[in-house]
Amino acid sequence: AGLDPNLPVDNLKTLPQQVRENVFLDRMISMLSAAFAALATLLAAIGLYGVLAFTVAQRTREFGVRMALGADGRRVRGMVLRQVGRMTLIGGIIGIGGALALGRAAQTLLFGLQGADPVVLGVATALLTIVALGAGYLPARRASQVHPMQAIRYE
Repeated sequence: AGLDPNLPVDNLKTLPQQVRENVFLDRMISMLSAAFAALATLLAAIGLYGVLAFTVAQRTREFGVRMALGADGRRVRGMVLRQVGRMTLIGGIIGIGGALALGRAAQTLLFGLQGADPVVLGVATALLTIVALGAGYLPARRASQVHPMQAIRYE
């Protein structure tokens, strides 16, 4: 029972070619997931910027009064950024809680899946905090540059 030397060799590939073909789908899914994550982060930043710009515009008169009474621009900017920090902290706590709950639920359904990776949760929270503070900086800077008399006349 030997090998037949007359059989044709079909689908001959080198090992690197075979490895490349086997990981292509996984690599494509990874790249698409990363692209969608970047898009979601960008949309979150744009949405947060819009909400903060609207909030600052609504509070323009308040900032003008504060500055007319002696508050400097740094204090007003800090006030807006503290508001962003509070919103980010609350959102982060809710988000981490939701991620832990969903991770545990998914862990019971899928074999070998780790439900809550602390490194991933920490990196995601840090990244979104940086995005939130970055999105809040422009409205905070705009609030700190309000001229008191123009702001009081704003409404």
